[in-house]
Amino acid sequence: MVLQNPLDREKEETHTLVLIASDGGEPHRSGTVRIHITVLDANDNAPVCSQPVYKADVKENSPEGTVVTTVSAKDADKGVNGEVTYSIAHVAREAKQLFEVNVKTGEIRVAGKLDFEKSKTYQLNVQATDHGGYTDTCKVIIQIIDENDNVPTIQLMSFSNSISEDSPPGTTIAVVNVDDEDSDVNGVVKCSINSDVPFKIESSLTGYYTIVTEDFLDRESIPEYNITITVSDQGSPSLSSSKNINVKVSDVNDSPPKFDQSEYSKTVPENNSPGFSVFTLSASDADWGQNARVSYFVEEKEINGLAVSSLVSVNSENGVIHAVRSFDYEQIKWFEFNVTARDAGSPPLSSVATVRIMIQDQNDNPPQVLYPVQTGGSLVAEMVPRSADVGYLVTKVVAVDVDSGQNAWLSYKLQKAADRALFEVGLQNGEIRTVRQVTDKDAVKQRLTVIVEDNGQPSRSATVIVNVAVADSFPEVLSEFTDFTHDKEYNDNLTFYLVLALAVVSFLFITCLVVIISVKIYRWRQSRILYHSSLPVIPYYPPRYSDTLGTGTLQHVYNYEV
Repeated sequence: MVLQNPLDREKEETHTLVLIASDGGEPHRSGTVRIHITVLDANDNAPVCSQPVYKADVKENSPEGTVVTTVSAKDADKGVNGEVTYSIAHVAREAKQLFEVNVKTGEIRVAGKLDFEKSKTYQLNVQATDHGGYTDTCKVIIQIIDENDNVPTIQLMSFSNSISEDSPPGTTIAVVNVDDEDSDVNGVVKCSINSDVPFKIESSLTGYYTIVTEDFLDRESIPEYNITITVSDQGSPSLSSSKNINVKVSDVNDSPPKFDQSEYSKTVPENNSPGFSVFTLSASDADWGQNARVSYFVEEKEINGLAVSSLVSVNSENGVIHAVRSFDYEQIKWFEFNVTARDAGSPPLSSVATVRIMIQDQNDNPPQVLYPVQTGGSLVAEMVPRSADVGYLVTKVVAVDVDSGQNAWLSYKLQKAADRALFEVGLQNGEIRTVRQVTDKDAVKQRLTVIVEDNGQPSRSATVIVNVAVADSFPEVLSEFTDFTHDKEYNDNLTFYLVLALAVVSFLFITCLVVIISVKIYRWRQSRILYHSSLPVIPYYPPRYSDTLGTGTLQHVYNYEV
């Protein structure tokens, strides 16, 4: 038997033949035999992939060993010739590190960390090879599915950490750029800031946001703000990030100084020493720095014809008010003036407070007696008739005290009297009255010393002498008081002349002494000048003077009296 045509096991693995042997006789006789032919396999077929292109999806960050897909290939050969092995060939190194294929099963598994943000797709070339070296190749396209694994980022493009408090609404303080490397919904971000600040965030361009002022700012209320910028994506679960920025509000001189009180009142005792510290007023300024530096000034005005600066002054730095002069309650009982507090801003702001100074009376004035009038040259006497009954009003001592209050309350007392049993003085009214009936035995001339005291601490007093004549007729009074008047006038005149003589003698003595000293000094200076001079001395003869026989004599006799 000879093979006429090539055999193909893959088409027909076995052949059955019937072999007939016949002879040439008549009738023909034949015999048959069945021949079973088995075609042995030869490696004449290459593996064939079931698909030329495979497509698969896998989530990023899938753990290693995750099955992506399975590649299959068939080989028509049999036995060993039909066994196919799989391998990845002709791919980038990165892809080969991320994926692996099972040599026998063709399963493709994850071998590394997949990151959608690095590469969204990978293409693998999987080669199917039989033992005879025949191969077939298919493509595997792996699509990476994005996972929300990237936190949105915030980047400050421009930022001003200080903003003036007079900035209008809409002033930009920062521009930020936000980005999320994820895709689709996972990469869609939303940016916001905290709601407790007078700022808002606006979207200007894709991925860019602007933070602007939403309302007017006041540094005195809130000097700085902490703004939290929050950006979140719309993935599931949502990821977010935040960034804090601090914005300081710079000061503008918009707050005038404020006094603790709009009106101040202070009581100062009179007779104070000049420079006495009355009290301290204070004003505060809510601004900062130079805008909060406060100076104090007294507004000039006249008080009872006097400039207020001649009464008080204020320390411009600390607001201490000093008395420039000693106050006198009897001249000024109180006065008011204004103090201005001005800051050092530009333009400066100021406020005014009214200060009232009350002068407190001191017992610095003694009582003054108005009646009876005390005269030096004449004697005044009150007459009391001898028929005067008990309680007869002799006279009334009238006194005043320029102080006020209890310092001006006066009381009258009889300090000295020739006969204390005859007269008394009213404690409050100063009335001098008889205590008993006047008798003939009482002396005509009565001298009473009345003391007037005020109620101050310490008490001040004044005394007055009251002459009382106990008589029924004027001639009787005149005879008693004439000698007294004459002696008093004589003593007064003598004292005056003695003092005048002493003054004249002292003046003449001092004058003579000054003249003598002046002459001595003049002669000494003249002699010194002539002694040191080199000029020749020329004798000088005054008129009517002649030198006779070498002796100088005057023609006339001159007498001098000193």
